[in-house]
Amino acid sequence: MMSTTLEKLKKHRFAAYVAVSISLLLLLLPFFTMAQDPSGTATGTIKDLGIDTLAASKDTVLNKVITNVNAIGAADGHNKIAINIMWTLITGFLVMFMQAGFAMVETGFTQKKNVAHTMLMNFLIYGIGMLGFWICGFAIMFGGALNPATLGGAPGVVGHEITVSLFGHDFGISGAAGAFLSSKYYDVGVFTLFLFQMVFMDTTATIPTGSMAERWTLKSFIIYGFFISMFVYPLYGNWVWGGGWLSALGANFHLGHGHVDFAGSSVVHMVGGVAALAGAKVIGPRIGKYGPNGEVNTIPGHNIPMAIIGTFILAFGWFGFNPGSTLAGGDLRVSIVAVNTMLASAAGAFAALLYMYIRGQKADPGMVVNGMLAGLVAITAPCAFVNAFSAVIIGAIAGLLVIFVYNFVDRKLKIDDPVGAFAVHGANGAWGVLSLGLFADGTYGDGWNGVAGNVKGLFYGDGSQFVAQLIGTLTCFVFVYFVMYFFFKLLNKIVPLRSKPEDEIAGLDIPETGVHGYVD
Repeated sequence: MMSTTLEKLKKHRFAAYVAVSISLLLLLLPFFTMAQDPSGTATGTIKDLGIDTLAASKDTVLNKVITNVNAIGAADGHNKIAINIMWTLITGFLVMFMQAGFAMVETGFTQKKNVAHTMLMNFLIYGIGMLGFWICGFAIMFGGALNPATLGGAPGVVGHEITVSLFGHDFGISGAAGAFLSSKYYDVGVFTLFLFQMVFMDTTATIPTGSMAERWTLKSFIIYGFFISMFVYPLYGNWVWGGGWLSALGANFHLGHGHVDFAGSSVVHMVGGVAALAGAKVIGPRIGKYGPNGEVNTIPGHNIPMAIIGTFILAFGWFGFNPGSTLAGGDLRVSIVAVNTMLASAAGAFAALLYMYIRGQKADPGMVVNGMLAGLVAITAPCAFVNAFSAVIIGAIAGLLVIFVYNFVDRKLKIDDPVGAFAVHGANGAWGVLSLGLFADGTYGDGWNGVAGNVKGLFYGDGSQFVAQLIGTLTCFVFVYFVMYFFFKLLNKIVPLRSKPEDEIAGLDIPETGVHGYVD
């Protein structure tokens, strides 16, 4: 009788919590419905064409002509911004579909007893990461730069960047506007930027699901998802893309154009790859991966076709990732970006294959797949700034680097990374931004990060750009690795990172999700 009463009280208490929460949300709703330009009617004017409105004339006939010219200019300006917004949204949709590619690659490279668990992590991170980015991640990352001119300048929206003063300069360290996309940021340009950048963040957040697969508890994974989307990714992203201190290395210290990363080799891939390395180190290797005498045992994936199909989905999505980062459908450099992306991916896959043949090995599909992905990761930063020949070189080096780094991490460091997440995203994310500092040919990027002139690398006469790339790369590794390492250590004391040994041996599908991925 007593237990029944307690159960009823618990149910009523939960209902009360829900009722109070809904009431608070309803009370706050008016504060989230004031508008800047939610309809888009005021976004895009004649000034977006680079010209000013003509002043009215006292002459009646001339005044009619001026009025018509101004109206045509305003319509053209509106259409220009509309094209950019549609381009950015559509490419964002492509990047979102990459989540399916990641899910298939990672699941294919792991054991079939963990299919439901691995797939669910890749599915959950989409929603968890989105909510975390909405709560404060977007504000931290872009709170100081919410008004991209290509998306209309977001009329009426005011950002705020937190800065510290050192050596006579202000260093941006975090945005502080845009949390919850509240009423002050209810604007078509801001919402477009949010969607595009959210799916980029989700790419970062999903990378450690591969390195920690087959032994990661879902509860600790959920906490991780909020942490990286709300704080770690946005902070480094602010330093590079949100007007922060790394982007200002050029303006403040004459180091090229500051740390330049066109589409995310460091901001997206290296952050995710380094977080994956820290997580794999803390959680430890899978049972049976390393023998008592240090021997390395291969734990094969269960579905190579799934991994290959997933790779094609990722390669397709990369046409949103890289060309979309122009944030402008009218920027015709997109053709260069798209072709460079294709060439680097092909060179990465072929270089990995060639290396295995030279070594007398057979064509391991997993390594060929990772070679292509490595080429894609590496070209993500320099894709807009290099020529085709350089893109092939960058991709080929990436295809070799992924093999060397995977073997080093797996055999020397004894860190178990089932899908090679750090080798693909971490090491080649670093190579991507460094390669920009070498191969940028000076044909694009005038005014990038507030510095006049096009972006040039060391091989084209600007060694200072390579220094800026090196500083950004080292900063990324040190910041992300130590923050994520200590986060995982602390989290493990509160919510265990690792599943029970008996669950890991049997497979995590039933213990963690309650269902089998495959019903034999």
